[in-house]
Amino acid sequence: MDWTYRLRLRHLQVLLSLASTGNLSQSAAALNTTQPALSKWLKELEEDVGLPLFERHARGLRPTSYGEALIEHARRIEAHLDLARDDMQALRAGGSGLVSIGTSGVSAADTVPLAVARLLERIPRAQVRLVEGTMNLLMPQLARGELDIVVGRSGQQYDDPQLQTAPLYTEPINFVARHDHPLTEKAKLGWDDVLAYSWIVWPQGTPVRNALETALAAAGRTLPDHCVESNSSILNLTLLNNTDLVGVASHRAALRFEQLKALGILPIQLEGFGSVSVYWHAENINRSAVAMALESLRAFADPHMKEWHTA
Repeated sequence: MDWTYRLRLRHLQVLLSLASTGNLSQSAAALNTTQPALSKWLKELEEDVGLPLFERHARGLRPTSYGEALIEHARRIEAHLDLARDDMQALRAGGSGLVSIGTSGVSAADTVPLAVARLLERIPRAQVRLVEGTMNLLMPQLARGELDIVVGRSGQQYDDPQLQTAPLYTEPINFVARHDHPLTEKAKLGWDDVLAYSWIVWPQGTPVRNALETALAAAGRTLPDHCVESNSSILNLTLLNNTDLVGVASHRAALRFEQLKALGILPIQLEGFGSVSVYWHAENINRSAVAMALESLRAFADPHMKEWHTA
């Protein structure tokens, strides 16, 4: 008989516990079993699989490459089960299902919240979870099924045939500062003006940072010697409003901050564009809240990008 037929949910929990603790006695205590019983189970599993899953060393256990592969499958299964539980709970409470959306900072200020507002207009009882983070953290969560959708910089590659992607928009970037910043008094600015101040910039690899570096290269300039690097929209807003720092924001976010009177757009033209895409799993399209969330994101895409679809 295929060894997978003998696996149970508790076995996956055991495997994940061993991966987390790296220690048989700690996992045995956490799982209310004994160390000999756990050791026997692991030995039998390795014999069934036909591969060593953990290396034994003085400090405990370390997953082998085979173990890491199986542990990753276990994480995905656990994430899918958690999603099924939460989706059923939302439906039982009279809702319309659950959708979990991860967003990088570039889309957190404008596109994603507006798309969620549209989603809630269409499905008022949908349960929405929003997670802001960097793409290197969000994409593995999407791959494991912990997130349904991720919105962030284009060009992300992940070895998963089920992972779908489509461009949302490409946009310029703007320099921003507080409304009473000395630079806001000028009708037109040049590079020397903004380089006279320290900057707050997004981390390397983000759409805004890529666009900024393109603009700097086109102008034959480099970043100021002293920069604050941050991937938090809220942190950036607070710093910009309480210092003489100059910041850089995607055009949509800059316009939103200006409309809210949180920041002002500085009058300097930049050569540089950031590209934003949406990522999702094909298997999730049959869930109404996920399908509507994708449709809502498409509604805020660049008009030239509206041909993409989820079929």
